[in-house]
Amino acid sequence: MTGKSKMWEDQNDAGVDELLAVLGYKVKSSDMAEVAQKLEQLEEVMGNVREDGLSQLASETVHYNPSDLSTWLESMLSEFNPSTNFDPNPTSIGSFVDPIVNPSQSLVKLEQVYNDPFSDYDLKAIPGKAILSPNMLVSTNTNNNNNNNSSSNSLISTTTSCSSSREAKRLKACNYGTTTPISTNTSTATTPTSSKLTNTRPVVLVDSQENGIRLVHTLMACAEAIEQQNLGLAEALVKQIGFFAASQVGSMRKVATYFAEALARRVYKLSPGVGYDDNLSDVLQMHFYETCPYLKFAHFTANQAILEAFSGKSKVHVIDFSMKQGMQWPALMQALALRPEGPPAFRLTGIGPPAADNTDKLQEVGWKLAQFADSIQIQFEYRGFVANSLTDLESTLLDLRPESEVVAVNSVFELHKLLAKAGSMEKVMGLIKEIKPVIVTVVEQEANHNGAAFLDRFNESLHYYSTLFDSLESCVDNQDKMMSEVYLGRQICNVVACEGVDRVERHETLAQWRRRFGSAGFSPVHIGSNAFKQASMLLDFFAGGDGYGVEENDGCLMLGWHTRPLIATSAWQLANTNNPNSNSCSRSL
Repeated sequence: MTGKSKMWEDQNDAGVDELLAVLGYKVKSSDMAEVAQKLEQLEEVMGNVREDGLSQLASETVHYNPSDLSTWLESMLSEFNPSTNFDPNPTSIGSFVDPIVNPSQSLVKLEQVYNDPFSDYDLKAIPGKAILSPNMLVSTNTNNNNNNNSSSNSLISTTTSCSSSREAKRLKACNYGTTTPISTNTSTATTPTSSKLTNTRPVVLVDSQENGIRLVHTLMACAEAIEQQNLGLAEALVKQIGFFAASQVGSMRKVATYFAEALARRVYKLSPGVGYDDNLSDVLQMHFYETCPYLKFAHFTANQAILEAFSGKSKVHVIDFSMKQGMQWPALMQALALRPEGPPAFRLTGIGPPAADNTDKLQEVGWKLAQFADSIQIQFEYRGFVANSLTDLESTLLDLRPESEVVAVNSVFELHKLLAKAGSMEKVMGLIKEIKPVIVTVVEQEANHNGAAFLDRFNESLHYYSTLFDSLESCVDNQDKMMSEVYLGRQICNVVACEGVDRVERHETLAQWRRRFGSAGFSPVHIGSNAFKQASMLLDFFAGGDGYGVEENDGCLMLGWHTRPLIATSAWQLANTNNPNSNSCSRSL
C-alpha cells in the first residue's frame, strides 16, 4: 500500500470526512451538520451587510488557510457581526453556501497556518478565480526577515508566478506526483480605508492557476484510488473534478472535462458501453485534419518517402491500411504526375471498415480519386477492401504483380489498434513481409498508452492530451475545432475507461515501434532532408508555425508542440532488401 493510500485510510479511521480531507479541510463526518448550520448563518449575515461594506473588505489582501473549516466559519461570523454568537441549534434554516462549489463567495482571514498532512497533493486553499479589479489588487511581496514569527508553511499567493501565460494553461507545466511549491512571500500593505466601515478585514481570493494545481492533483488522486481499487474515494474525487474544471478556461478546462468523464465511466463500470465506431472516428478525423497540422504532416512526410521509393519506376502500387476519406493521395498523385521522367501507372488499394449504413464508402472515395487522376492525366487503378480488421486480409486478395510493379504499404494511426488482440500484430507483420514492399510508411502517436499499470498510463495520457489540446487553442474557433476536440476526447475515453479488446487506443513510442519492426525483420529507411525542410515550411500555414516544431530522430521525423513530440513518421523495408535509401540513418539534416 502506498503512503498516500495509507494516509487516506488513516483519515477514514479518524472519522474525518474523506472528500474534504483530500481537499485540505479537517471536518469530522459527525460534525458536518454543525458546519452546514454555520454556513447557513454565515450566508444570512453576509446578506445583511451593505454593498459598500462588502466592497471595502477587499482593501487589504492577506492569506489564510481555512483547514479547520468549523473554526474558520465561526471566526467569519464573529467578524461580520461581533455580537452574533453561534447557536448550534438554530430555529431557521437558510440556504447552504459551499465555499468549494461557490469559491467566489469565500472570504478568508489570516489567523493561523495549519500544517496540512495532505501537502502531497497541495490542496490546501479554497479554489476560485480572483474577482478583484486590477486597481484593487495589492502587491504581496515582503521581507520574511522581520520578527513576526512568520510561518514557513505554504501560504497561497494571489500573484503566483509562472514562466509564461501559455505554460500557466498547460497541465504539462505541473510536476505530477510531487509536491508543487507555492510562493510563501506575503506582505502587509495598506490602502486608504473608508470611514463608512468601522470593522475592516482583508480577504484572499486564490487565482485560477492555483485552482488548476488542485485540479491536476485531484485527477491524479482519483486515478491512484482507482488503481488501488478504492472506488469509494474515487467516486468522491471524480465528483469534485468537475467543480475544479469549471473554474478553468481554455484547454485545461476542456481536457480535464474529458478525463473526468473517462474516470467516471471507469468508476461506475460504464466502459463496456463505450462503443468504438470507426466510421464516426473517420468523420471526426476529417475535422481534425482541417483544424491542425498533425494529419497533414503525417500525409506529407509519408508521401515524400513513398515518392522517393518510387523514383524511376513505371508501375507503382500503394496498399493503404488507413484509407479513410482518401485525403492523403491527391498530393502524391500530383507529385507523380510532375516527375521529370513522366507519371507512372498508379494503382491504389484502400482498406477500411464496413459502413454502419451498409453503403460502399470506399468505392465512393475511389470514384473521386479517379476523377482527380483523369484531370491530371495519370493512369489510375483503384480497388477497395472492406475489412473489420487488418488481420482479415490475405496477400492473395491483393492482386500483387511483383514482376511488373513495386509496392508501398502505408499506415497512419492504424497499427497501434492491433495491440488490443494477442497475435494480431504478428499476423499483419507477416502479411507485409509476404507483400514484399519497397517501403512501409508508418505514422503513430508519440506516446506510451499501452502500459500494464493504469496509473502510469493515465499519467502519460494526461501529459500527452493536455499538450494536444493546448496546441488547438491557437486555432480559430469553429466547427472543425470543436469536432477535433471531440475526436481527441473519444481517444481519452478509450485510453482511460476501457480495458481488454475494447481498449484499442494503445499508442506506443517510436522507440517501441523500432523494436517491433526490428524483431519482425525490417530495417529503417531514412526519410530524407527534403521532407524535413518542406514539413517545416508546412507549419508556417498554422499560426505562423508558432509553437509547432519538426525534429529529426535517427532518420524519422517528429512533429511536436513546444518541447513535446506528438506524432512520428517512420519508414521501413525488409532487412534483406538492397535499397539505396537505407543504411543512412545517421545522415545529418
